[in-house]
Amino acid sequence: MKDTDCLTFLQAVLPRLGMRWAGFRRVRKLVCKRVSRRLRELGVRDLHAYHAYLENNPAEWRTLDAFCRIPVSRFYRDGGVFDHLERQVLPALAENAARRGRHELACWSACCACGEEPYTLAVLWRCRLGHRYPQLRLRVVATDIDAHLLGRARNGCYGASSLKALPPDLLAAAFAPSGTQHCIRDEFRQIEFLQQDIRQTVPEGVFDLVLCRNAVLTYFAPALQRQVMKRVVARLRAGGALVVGIHESLPEDFSELAPWPGGRATYRKFEPGAG
Repeated sequence: MKDTDCLTFLQAVLPRLGMRWAGFRRVRKLVCKRVSRRLRELGVRDLHAYHAYLENNPAEWRTLDAFCRIPVSRFYRDGGVFDHLERQVLPALAENAARRGRHELACWSACCACGEEPYTLAVLWRCRLGHRYPQLRLRVVATDIDAHLLGRARNGCYGASSLKALPPDLLAAAFAPSGTQHCIRDEFRQIEFLQQDIRQTVPEGVFDLVLCRNAVLTYFAPALQRQVMKRVVARLRAGGALVVGIHESLPEDFSELAPWPGGRATYRKFEPGAG
């Protein structure tokens, strides 16, 4: 399959999936490889014939949609983000919760893939911050559309490449070696993993912190971005924090959010009456 042929194909079909071509520019070879394998499975001769097959077999769009999921993640990804969470964001959220007499800090990791992000949050809290707020329990909800990835997340075992950015003290505290992998210790496994398609469903309740990084605002088309992010922000508590990818930008008309001082890609939701 020629790269130019696949490029033309993706530019034609991605809008039907609510996706934007710009987000796939760097990862198109992975998607094209999956599509090429699918052509062989179906006995379809080329991409033009596969496009026709899609039009005649609507269920195949779900297969193509799955090919367009790019589950790239690792522990402590973009470490400066987690440094900012540790030093400023989580303490501010915890102190606000304590002032209001709450006993839980609720966090949501959206599009969590194999669980590296929510586990990073749980490890960071338990090892670095939790002792300062003994009255608060950290609740972490993690969602993803892919049942296979969620199975790997629940298993909680990872290779060296997933863990290389995690600070050594956190690695030693939170993981036990198991063959060629490291497995998360039981005390860090209190994560609620839910299979949800963020395009259609978001978790119930309100959250003090939402991490929605490197998926919605990278791969979704602008109209779908706005639609999804409106639902995401609606789940964010007033005064709460939203974290997006460091190379991502929020759509326009999110006036209820302001950049959190001192950090990248982090926003605070205005509180009624706040100056």
